[in-house]
Amino acid sequence: MQKIIPPSELIINSDGSVFHLHLLPEQLTDRIILVGDPARVNIVAEHFDSISFEVQSREFHTIGGTYRGKPIMCLSHGIGPDNIDIVITELDALANIDFATRTIKEQHRQLSMVRIGTSGALQPELALGTPVIAEKSIGFDGVLNFYAGRNTVADLDFEHHFTESVHWNPLWAKPYVVDADPSLVAQIGADDMVRGNTISAVGFYGPQGREVRLALANPDLNRRIEEFSHNGRRITNYEMESAPLQGLAKLMGHRAMTVCSIIANRFNNDANPNYKQGIRDLIATVLDRI
Repeated sequence: MQKIIPPSELIINSDGSVFHLHLLPEQLTDRIILVGDPARVNIVAEHFDSISFEVQSREFHTIGGTYRGKPIMCLSHGIGPDNIDIVITELDALANIDFATRTIKEQHRQLSMVRIGTSGALQPELALGTPVIAEKSIGFDGVLNFYAGRNTVADLDFEHHFTESVHWNPLWAKPYVVDADPSLVAQIGADDMVRGNTISAVGFYGPQGREVRLALANPDLNRRIEEFSHNGRRITNYEMESAPLQGLAKLMGHRAMTVCSIIANRFNNDANPNYKQGIRDLIATVLDRI
């Protein structure tokens, strides 16, 4: 018997668009650029040959069009792993659920999603402005743990070694480790990008070891992370979205990866607030390769 998805589980707006993103199924493209900042969508779209639609709903800003004659769209997901759960689920619904019958389509449609973001380095050799691919992403957020099959897409050996080495606090969500899609990494990456092991944190301050006014529960966690090594590779950087993106995409049968420009080095206590030109250059590079 074919599964029918109830309105309470997948909300479809009165105009036929998906609940949060307000996108229509016919607007979806197979190639998608993801960014955090809604204003950054306009920067990406400046490179498009043509623009066919623009939709704004909360922090979710989408512009669709063509680049070098091929359909493409750029979508902002806002900040944090919880937003990624919304964005990837609704993009997959647009691709693989018949909104009229609320049933899963027989033929699976695969999306290719590249997130372009900013990040803080955890190793001294990563200079400001360096593009780092989250070839392997470590999720501190716990989002993937709510889905069946998480172990089938996770690197369980890495997870075990990591939690043991850094003395993981049992009060926190269990980390999960997922690889970016290797074919997409090969397509987007080159010698000008570092292949990294990237942490997706659940917040910006305490969850990334920043102490402003509140004391940290585990103040030496970042030192342990910086010293950790698995199969000769260290943790390279912090950001907040790559792990749920890559994990959910794998479970749903899509291609996904994240590449971030380093705008701060936590090890060297260095930061560059004027990072926008580096992001513009990275956007142009990704668009040329996607």
